[in-house]
Amino acid sequence: MLPKDESSNFKLKHWKWLVLVALQVILLLVGQASGIILARFYYAQGGKSKWLIALSQTAGFPLLFIPLFLLPSSKNPSSSPSAKVLAPVYFVLGMLLAGDTIFFSFGLSYLSASTYSLLCATQLVFVAVFSYFINSQKITILILNSVVVLSLSAALIAVNDDSKGPTGVSNSKYIIGFICTLIGSSIASLLFSVTQLSFQKILPRETFSVVLELQIYIQLVAVCAPLTGLFVSGEWRVLYEDMEGFGKGRFGYVMTLFWGALAWQVWSFCSSGLIFLVSSLFACAIGNLALAVAPIACVIVFHDNMNGVKIISMLMAIWGLSTYTYQNYLDDSEARRTDTCITESQNDSFI
Repeated sequence: MLPKDESSNFKLKHWKWLVLVALQVILLLVGQASGIILARFYYAQGGKSKWLIALSQTAGFPLLFIPLFLLPSSKNPSSSPSAKVLAPVYFVLGMLLAGDTIFFSFGLSYLSASTYSLLCATQLVFVAVFSYFINSQKITILILNSVVVLSLSAALIAVNDDSKGPTGVSNSKYIIGFICTLIGSSIASLLFSVTQLSFQKILPRETFSVVLELQIYIQLVAVCAPLTGLFVSGEWRVLYEDMEGFGKGRFGYVMTLFWGALAWQVWSFCSSGLIFLVSSLFACAIGNLALAVAPIACVIVFHDNMNGVKIISMLMAIWGLSTYTYQNYLDDSEARRTDTCITESQNDSFI
């Protein structure tokens, strides 16, 4: 789990790299779990606009300008790709992000937060497949085990007769939510892999500000889709009624959307940061850790039904993540031994 591109211009001492990765792991866990809980809270308190929740996941991108101004910019702007090269990259990534947010919003509106979180653990399955074909990621026995276990975890939720959505959600809407969540997971996984490919082949890696710039541009593209849906569907006309009917009042309505938007910005930035520093598979695995733990918080906050099947599914998700984490440990150890051998060989050549 060493920095995945030691030959790049972006180099850190190993301990600084570990601190930076650990910090982003913590923030990603908090951001993702908070984003899911706040979105489910919006629906639980009477909110009805799916397009608004999708919009809240990207509308907060101007907040990223604050750390962008504080971080050093590229030392060699002339080495950056031209706008003709970057524009298609930002557009493709932005459209993938837009699809992810829309399917997320529709899926969560028809599912309990715990069921949604457990289903989203299938992201690691999809990203393992995409990483293999797009990023030439090695698929080992441990990673394959993780994929199989997580797939079975999702299958348990699918066949669980006691699984149901929030009060008032019909079986047909529950199925729609189930399908939307799986589609959203596949799109999010493709986004992870294409983002890593962009860092490997196109985007400069001189400073960490490139991560912020990437997120700002792709979210600028992504925000257009739910914003268009909000106006085309006519939901914008009933937003005032939506706010008036919110269980926690106007202030609670605004705060739910604001903190939700902030939480998703933290998630977006840290996800890209971990892809930048490690790999798309690692970033997805850390996200799955939040998804595996989130059901516990959902039981406490929303009193979701946590039956035996869900508990088994959650334990399987944690086990699947653990095997992948152990594979990263093995890769880290192997990379260290390789670096040590190379260094010793170079030292011997000077003697």
